[in-house]
Amino acid sequence: MSAADSAGPEVLYLGGFGRSGSTLLERSVGELSDACALGELVHLWERGLGDNELCGCGKPFRECPFWTEVGEVAFGGWDALDPEHVASLKHAVDRNRHFGRLLIGSRFGSFGRRLREYTALYDAIYRAAAQVSGARVIVDSSKHASLALCLRKGSRSRIRIAHVVRDSPAVVYSWTKVVARPEAANDETMARYTPGRAALWWNSYNLMFSLIGLTRMPLRRVRYEDFVRDPLETVRGVAKWAGSESEPADYIHDDVVRLSAGHTVAGNPMRFRNGEIAIRRDQEWASAMSPALQRRVRLWTLPFRWRYGYFKHISERPQVTMPTAAKQGTTAGIATRGHAPRL
Repeated sequence: MSAADSAGPEVLYLGGFGRSGSTLLERSVGELSDACALGELVHLWERGLGDNELCGCGKPFRECPFWTEVGEVAFGGWDALDPEHVASLKHAVDRNRHFGRLLIGSRFGSFGRRLREYTALYDAIYRAAAQVSGARVIVDSSKHASLALCLRKGSRSRIRIAHVVRDSPAVVYSWTKVVARPEAANDETMARYTPGRAALWWNSYNLMFSLIGLTRMPLRRVRYEDFVRDPLETVRGVAKWAGSESEPADYIHDDVVRLSAGHTVAGNPMRFRNGEIAIRRDQEWASAMSPALQRRVRLWTLPFRWRYGYFKHISERPQVTMPTAAKQGTTAGIATRGHAPRL
């Protein structure tokens, strides 16, 4: 299949609640010779076009040769788009509050027209990125459940969803940490949540993707714990399922993945790290969270922990966190601008 096929490339959409390892998985799949990782494309409109934040290659978005060419191929240049109009489309259809409406199928009227116009933007970028990169598989790690359903209803691309999950105590702890956003100005940090709010979102996102799994959209669940236990087989399986014909053994060996600079528009700060990245055990959350809080988090998230095979005590399982941003603190806080879900 040619990347320039009229139907568009194969698209691997990584979904799930943030801080679950999607950036590392995205980059590991994106390193395949016939794949291209775009980062969290849902944030392109604000962080790329609006704020001109850094691409994963280290250049500002509008100065990145890759994204400049993608804009030319997709739209005749990024200036052909009206960011305010795109923002209005996103607000009208791509919010978690619209999830129920998207799930039952609203394709008609003004909502349907906005949905088709909005998803056509993603289709154009997917096709352009495939043409510019020569890839047959495009990886979009936007994670949002609402965007996944928008694409399910309105996209003409061939989309598969990898639902990335990680055990709740580790995810909840990660959301309480202070993590810098090196691509942003004014010392901004990624969003933070209190443990209770993070646990609520962990449940909500897993519920939404479980419901998406009931539709005809191809969906495969990927546990982060399984990925770090056997990264080569996990990436090999996901890549083949997504339509790749390449072999990840060229750059994944045991517990090390070798990553080159990419062109991701948003995501965890580890998207800026290149070279050999060790996939290592990390039990920081187990010592940083009080036993009482760990028990509460497990209780709050019990149904999906059971569903995903986390019913046993988490200390029995190897824990690995992404070798990402510096560990700068563990105080729970309220959300600042970052990767927080939006209603």
